[in-house]
Amino acid sequence: MRLPGRHRGFLLLWLVLTAAGCVGLARMELARLQDAFETDARIAHRLLSQRVVQHDAVLATLALLQPAGGAGSAEQRLPALYPQILSVQRREAEGAWSDAALAAAEARSLGARRPALADADFAAGRYRLVLAASPASYAATFDLRQVVPWAEWPMDPQASPVRVALEHAGQSFVLQEGRAGGPWSFAFHKHLAADSQPFDVVARRTVGWAELPWPWMLAWAMLMAALVAAWAWLRQQKAERQRAEELLRLGQVARLNTLGELAAGMAHEVNQPLAAVLASTQAARRLLDDEPPDLDTARGAMRQAEEQARRAADVVARLRRGVERPGLAATLQPVMLSQAVRNAFYLLEPEFARRQVAPQIDAGPRDVAVQAEPVALEQIIHNLLTNALQALDQVPPRERSLSVRVRQDAQHGALTVDDSGPGIAPDVLPRIFEPFFTTREHGLGLGLSLCESLASGMGGHLGVQPRSPRGAAFTLRLPLATTS
Repeated sequence: MRLPGRHRGFLLLWLVLTAAGCVGLARMELARLQDAFETDARIAHRLLSQRVVQHDAVLATLALLQPAGGAGSAEQRLPALYPQILSVQRREAEGAWSDAALAAAEARSLGARRPALADADFAAGRYRLVLAASPASYAATFDLRQVVPWAEWPMDPQASPVRVALEHAGQSFVLQEGRAGGPWSFAFHKHLAADSQPFDVVARRTVGWAELPWPWMLAWAMLMAALVAAWAWLRQQKAERQRAEELLRLGQVARLNTLGELAAGMAHEVNQPLAAVLASTQAARRLLDDEPPDLDTARGAMRQAEEQARRAADVVARLRRGVERPGLAATLQPVMLSQAVRNAFYLLEPEFARRQVAPQIDAGPRDVAVQAEPVALEQIIHNLLTNALQALDQVPPRERSLSVRVRQDAQHGALTVDDSGPGIAPDVLPRIFEPFFTTREHGLGLGLSLCESLASGMGGHLGVQPRSPRGAAFTLRLPLATTS
């Protein structure tokens, strides 16, 4: 089912507001998740940095506290104190390392005067540090997983969506798996604080669709729906009020014009018998002038009848002058025909909907401006459309069509109202614009007569033609607006 244009507009407005609000809520949630991710990643980096710095300090302390002459085995107690230390080796001054990697690391440590990394086996989850000292040097093996202070870790390693790993020389050791997948991702990459253990902390976080704030977005959509519906209702109420006011104004003008048409018709109808009475009394007076009996009385009676007839004629004439419509010529101004039609469509919109009629307007390639009195033109179009709707009541809804065509010729603008009603019988067609002639029950027969009078008063013409296979086409022609 196709929605009316204004409903599509409200739906589009709701969609735009809902989309904008949901995008804003999603961005806020993503920003919150990113802040939380970066906070957790910085805490994890600080904790790991503290541990590796601690490793340097442990080796430095061990070298400082070693017994003179290299005796003692204090280093063997370190694994019991520090779970991340798997083992500690000691090389006396006269001894040698059994591993070339340890010897090379001792040389680097001696030059840098700090512990040096001997090797890192991330696949096995361990690495070795060497500290060159005198009289003995030390090498410690560390467990990468135990390096992490899990008691202080800011995330749940089993449930957290953040993946955290240590990386070095192309190797990677995953501390927590996290969760992969999602259109949004955050990343954190930072070197540990100890140069002796040149590892990088790399954290990644992906956000999936399920993590967006759907309840809040749904609430926003419902709020926007309520606001748009309220706004649409207020607009509709305002439009209905304006439409009612316009119809009331048009109805008042129509009643005044109809009253003028009625009075003019009555005056026309009454003047004929009054003229006959006048002629008869004058003839009677002449005849009575020839008879001898009571001539003075007869003459007086006839004069009185003549005087009363003239007086009645004067009264009717005064009534006609009192209710006659003022001339329209003084109020003519340029009016766009297509705009006048659209105004009439707007006023009759409830009637179109009630009768299931979808009116069409064919305005042609360009606007047509005519010289007209706006209210009179509105009244003509309104009456023609109302008559067409009443005619369409007599055919099934699926066969109803109503269209208005606007065209221009050399001197006139033409407006044609076509309907698919039952049409006008050939014997009725010549009398269609006569005052008081109607084919409808309870009709006054003044509407089309009034329209024709209004059209003539503006220098135009109103005509009608039958349509094929059925229906009627009323055409209003008005002079084109003059261009200055």
